[in-house]
Amino acid sequence: MTGTQLMNYPTTNSPFSSPSSNSILLQSAAMTSPVPPFSRATSVPSPQLPPALWPPLDFAFGALSCCGACVFTNPLEVVKTRLQLQGELRARGSYRQHYRGVLQALWVVGRTDGLRGLQKGLSAGLMYQGLMNGVRLGFYSYCDTVGFTAAPGGSLMSGAVAGALGAFIASPAYLVKTHLQAQTVEAIAVGHQHNHQGVSSAFANIYRREGVVGLWRGVNGAVPRVMVGSAAQLATFSSAKEWVARLQWYSPNSWLVALTAACISGVAVTITMTPFDVISTRLYNQPVDERHRGRLYLGFSDCLVKVCRTEGFLGLYKGMGPVFFRLCPHTVLSMLFWDLMRQRAFQDVQNES
Repeated sequence: MTGTQLMNYPTTNSPFSSPSSNSILLQSAAMTSPVPPFSRATSVPSPQLPPALWPPLDFAFGALSCCGACVFTNPLEVVKTRLQLQGELRARGSYRQHYRGVLQALWVVGRTDGLRGLQKGLSAGLMYQGLMNGVRLGFYSYCDTVGFTAAPGGSLMSGAVAGALGAFIASPAYLVKTHLQAQTVEAIAVGHQHNHQGVSSAFANIYRREGVVGLWRGVNGAVPRVMVGSAAQLATFSSAKEWVARLQWYSPNSWLVALTAACISGVAVTITMTPFDVISTRLYNQPVDERHRGRLYLGFSDCLVKVCRTEGFLGLYKGMGPVFFRLCPHTVLSMLFWDLMRQRAFQDVQNES
């Protein structure tokens, strides 16, 4: 698609674009009476927003930005998975704690599994991030283009639907990623060990044992997880960016606007998403019986009840530390990369025209 075609794509008030410094002149109601010079017009910031990107291009930007963030945050994802599986369905104090915090867990995994152990499941994670976030961010931009996000609650609803769609499509990749990241030597093992030899081996084993349906096992935990996380991330990032821009802390179109908004969004995502993340990890990693049913949990509600009953309410917030240290930088990096790539594309299109 050429620059001219991109410019002709329908315009939108995109929440991911910083307001410019142009101003509007507000005319005085008393046109016939003398008005002092300073009261004739008031300078008010007015956003002039670039046109929306071509949807396939926005899909690619969403996928690339989140894959770039995944490379840096994958070690935290490994630690998060181990902490969430540690002491599964056991009362506090009745099991040995191999992992006691983010830094200690990183050290234990690095010492036992080596540096490669800290990047376990990376290829599956990149596959998941590319599929899920490409669909999620691309669909959200489409909703923004057609005006859904401008309606009351539209931003939240669009983010939730975009997250659900992306989570469903990318669920097999997340299943394999969870299996691989849980695998380790017996001395520090937590949760069920699936013992796959690699990504392709994992997909083949699951398909051979459970068929196509088995590749989507655990999706009933992934969809609500990403719906909540996506709605919180996209809605808070959009609102926070507009708020920061209005405060004029930074110069218009500065990357620091997106960075600050992404930090605020990361905190919101961590608080709302952690319980759903714990349940999703448990559903994905549980073993299955001969009828391909989970041996530990029947579904999302059953997992929620069992975790609260045996581990207490705080069991739903296991691994919140690494969730924050993983989600916050991932949100910051992915949202910042996406925003910067979109701004660069807008500038290139405008330069061509």
